[in-house]
Amino acid sequence: MKILCVGAGLSGAVIGRKLADAGHDITIVDARDHIAGNCHTERDADTGVMVHIYGPHIFHTDDAEVWDYVNAFTCFMPYKNRVKTTSRGQVFSLPVNLHTINQFFGRTMRPDEAHDFITQEQADTTITDPQTFEDQALRFVGRDLYEAFFKGYTVKQWGMDPSQLPASILKRLPVRFNYDDNYFFHKYQGMPENGYTPMVAAILNHPRIQLSLSTRFTRDQAAEYDHVFYSGPIDGWFDYDLGRLGYRTLDFERFTYQGDYQGCAVMNYGEESVPYTRITEHKHFAPWESHEGSVCYREFSRLCTPEDIPYYPIRQMGEKALLAEYVTRAEKETGVTFVGRLGTYRYLDMDVTIREALDVAQGFITKDTAPAFAVSPL
Repeated sequence: MKILCVGAGLSGAVIGRKLADAGHDITIVDARDHIAGNCHTERDADTGVMVHIYGPHIFHTDDAEVWDYVNAFTCFMPYKNRVKTTSRGQVFSLPVNLHTINQFFGRTMRPDEAHDFITQEQADTTITDPQTFEDQALRFVGRDLYEAFFKGYTVKQWGMDPSQLPASILKRLPVRFNYDDNYFFHKYQGMPENGYTPMVAAILNHPRIQLSLSTRFTRDQAAEYDHVFYSGPIDGWFDYDLGRLGYRTLDFERFTYQGDYQGCAVMNYGEESVPYTRITEHKHFAPWESHEGSVCYREFSRLCTPEDIPYYPIRQMGEKALLAEYVTRAEKETGVTFVGRLGTYRYLDMDVTIREALDVAQGFITKDTAPAFAVSPL
């Protein structure tokens, strides 16, 4: 069968490779001039630093099959994400842990003492069913830690007060009553030794895969193929005729430094008075390398316009209502499956993106067809 994958990011590459291995002829198109989507990496010519062009991507998962899959195409090096944050003239470690608590409150509490202090003296236990981001934070860490580490950062990241955001954005608030400062808790964590782009290139390296970059997809092209796996914006499939779904986008202020600028990969800035959300220093994402020079990004978040790269789906009530209309229409389409972050209007970690791509491709191999969505966006 002739299959078209729209997008040469993780979704399109993984689906295309699995179907090519099964004997299908695959065409992959992407409007950009490079593969790997937003996890595209390039080595800086002046410093030699491997730069995450669209912001840092750190691979972490509990899915052993996905971990084995990516390691079949590249060598992953051990990497633990240890985030710092500057607030009130000091540097603290995130997620909130025993060191953060003791440093912030000027105490020397043991784990059980810190647990009782936060849950009994700091947390707002009058909030029994948190509905907003602010409620969620106040319920679990209290006002002092919330205002120091979460409020200002969230206002900048989402462009609105945390009292207007759903509690689900915060999900589980990680608070550790030990000195573990590993940002993630997954079993498998690492970085591809030579960046994500060579990994995706290896996935795409198959005689049945034809790749066309700098190629814009139009719906009339779909008629030439037996099935389309579409990882573009779901509203874009319908030419945005009902309106555009809301996203936040990022602007990067790139700068170089001779030496070590901040001593860590990620430094958050929790205060609203600082216009950027964080600074990332990219050589620290590859600690097995050594570079005298450094490449850093200041990150600024704002509302996405039609000309921007969409990063984070907002998914507030207005967007959810519009999404439901598009989903209803998408489910009536034939010969197309909507996949990935944009196709399903969901924020997805890389491992989840790969898992869903593997699953939907396997389903297609079994049935020679696929549903509109591997996972419902609603």
